[in-house]
Amino acid sequence: MRDVGDKAISGGAEAKAVKMLPAAPPERWRRLLAIRELGVLIALIALIVIFTFLQPAFLTLDTFGDILTQAAELGVAAVGVTFLMIAGEFDLSVGSTFAFAGVLLALLVTRFSVSPFLAVPAALLFAGVIGLLNGLITLATRIPSFITTLGTMMMWRGLALAITGGWPISILTASTLLDVLGGRAVYSTLRISALWLLIVTAVFWALLGKTAYGNWVFATGGKREAARALGVPVNRVKLINFSVAGVLAGTAGFLQFGRMSSMSPVWGDALALEAIAAAVIGGTSLMGGSGTIVGTILGAITMASIRVGLVMVGAPSYWYTAFLGVVIVLAVILNVKLEETFAWRR
Repeated sequence: MRDVGDKAISGGAEAKAVKMLPAAPPERWRRLLAIRELGVLIALIALIVIFTFLQPAFLTLDTFGDILTQAAELGVAAVGVTFLMIAGEFDLSVGSTFAFAGVLLALLVTRFSVSPFLAVPAALLFAGVIGLLNGLITLATRIPSFITTLGTMMMWRGLALAITGGWPISILTASTLLDVLGGRAVYSTLRISALWLLIVTAVFWALLGKTAYGNWVFATGGKREAARALGVPVNRVKLINFSVAGVLAGTAGFLQFGRMSSMSPVWGDALALEAIAAAVIGGTSLMGGSGTIVGTILGAITMASIRVGLVMVGAPSYWYTAFLGVVIVLAVILNVKLEETFAWRR
């Protein structure tokens, strides 16, 4: 009798627990709430509304052209950082790679008169090697990539300063190279660098979401031992992603060089943290195994919107960092709450 009573009690408790579970929303709401980019979309729309209210000129095509142009360099670098974060690693040296690769390209085409057809791939290859070295050191020594790339960040920044003497390198005449990289306007304030961002986004969105390699990336950052047991080459995936982060950081440096007609060894100092912020705002997990390319790009656009909006409303530039910090915290909280509330989200 006691067993029967215990079972009845436990059965009643289970029934109550089941009743306490939140009911699944209708299918159309399930589809909406399943979007990982929902948090950053809400944040971006809220920012547009706020800045438009404070300055109606914010809601114009010229302003959006400015925003996309400024988001291009950060977005390209952030895509590489996202790939690496999903695989469970970090790269704090992308800002230094950004500057070093840009400086190297500028030196090759100005001081050494190397053809752009050779200079661009050479500088890009070197950026990839920087990323590969970060991966090799991290995997060979088993130290956290955070520490590895903190050291290489200082090293490559110092080398960029040393080979330039701390001075920027500029091209003062019209140049097809600069036009192609980001100097030419496509429409009003929208530069060609925004088109490069679109291309990078499309390529890496397809690679992450539509290929077996993308599944390997998610598996590597999710459950590493299970991934190894299934035959996923975890170390190779990480080395490739470190290299990708280096190449895309170098590409972002090229876009800056094209847009500004100049490259300084001190530029990109905060790029690594901004790229990580763009990825996190866009829904990429700091623990690895989760993230989207589209979310990261929306994160970069959100950050560019903050920068442009603050300028337009006349706020001091130092408010950018404070405003960005608030947006990061709110976007992450929103994403976490959605994950906790709706366990069926992908």
